[in-house]
Amino acid sequence: MASGFLRINGIIRNYGKFDNIKSHEPATQLWKSVTSVSNAGKRRGRGKVAPRMKDLNRGQIIGMGKIEMILPGLNAAITEDNIMVAQSKAPPNPKREKELLQLRTELPKIRAQKIHPLLRGWHGTNPCGRKLGPPDPINEEPFHGFESWVIDLVNTSIMTSHFGRSKRTRCTVVTGNQNGLVGFASAQGSDIRSCITHARNKAGRNILYFERYEDHTVLHDFFTQFHRTKIFVKQMPKGYGIKAHRIIKTICEAIGIKDLHARVEGSKNCPNIIKAFIIGLLQQKSYQQLANEKQLHLVAVKKENDYYPTVLASPATTRTKEEIKADEIIDFKQYVMDGRMVLERKPISPFFTKLPSYQNYLRKMERSRDHDKVRIRLRAEYGDICSFLADKYPEASVSKWRKHDKKDETAEAE
Repeated sequence: MASGFLRINGIIRNYGKFDNIKSHEPATQLWKSVTSVSNAGKRRGRGKVAPRMKDLNRGQIIGMGKIEMILPGLNAAITEDNIMVAQSKAPPNPKREKELLQLRTELPKIRAQKIHPLLRGWHGTNPCGRKLGPPDPINEEPFHGFESWVIDLVNTSIMTSHFGRSKRTRCTVVTGNQNGLVGFASAQGSDIRSCITHARNKAGRNILYFERYEDHTVLHDFFTQFHRTKIFVKQMPKGYGIKAHRIIKTICEAIGIKDLHARVEGSKNCPNIIKAFIIGLLQQKSYQQLANEKQLHLVAVKKENDYYPTVLASPATTRTKEEIKADEIIDFKQYVMDGRMVLERKPISPFFTKLPSYQNYLRKMERSRDHDKVRIRLRAEYGDICSFLADKYPEASVSKWRKHDKKDETAEAE
């Protein structure tokens, strides 16, 4: 028997004289020999208009061919009016060949997957910023309440002498339950989907817990740095929101931080920003730890409390005034920021400060200037807003007006 050779995808196939090629190779291999493009051709831009695979079995119906047949139980009912249907020829359909050819030549339309605008990520078709769902269960224990986000996705390629240009993908994923737990991880792979899945599951195995102040912000202001990336973080009141880099904003969403201000200086490298912010969160200290370190009382003076001093934490042993050095940092913000301050622009004074009428206003308000400082000093020394002659003259103290005092006096008089 004479024989020949057929080359498909670099593999030489041996077939006989009366053998059919279709019986030796599946349809995918045969179509690949027509539609595939070499790696060198792809680098030169070839294969953009390469033919697609066609499903030659589209439109095929059992019993419908060159000779159409009625087959009971396959393309027709077995009985009709209680009479068994016999196998017979069907009436010819002259339009079927034309419809079948048109159905095979038409390629199926590839529709892009529609994503909600709020779930599309940060920009374009890049998956960065999109949600992935919780990580896969570990030992049949699911991650209830967890959500994952793609933070960074970078495609790299390396030219090798043996395998040519090899492409790799690096992905960084953050996962958290929005209640203090968060984890992040990076993974590399040749496929984007497998790389993202591996990074998500790896992040689920690296979970950290961070305390939050009143479950809405960080414990205190802090400064953090990783290589050339510097981050200044400020604690903000409720309702402020998150004003920070989008990577920090996503990490805060995973942790459950709702109010924060962060400023990034230096390198904007994604891994550096993540590591710098996580290091800053890990270096946070509670009020009690700070008070024990300094051996001083930690006191808060806020405007909403009318500048009344409130003791937040007290150490077991307190230092005296003589033991505190002259150059020691006592201010809370300077201490937690490690002596660093954010370089901010000088606020622009409004136009009316240059008018003569504003100077007259300042002269009129001079009598009430520094009232806040005086109130703080009086509360600290006397425990109330009063004169130093209040013990001798009770009328020198501030009257504590109450809503129903006059009603009680009239009721007693009657």
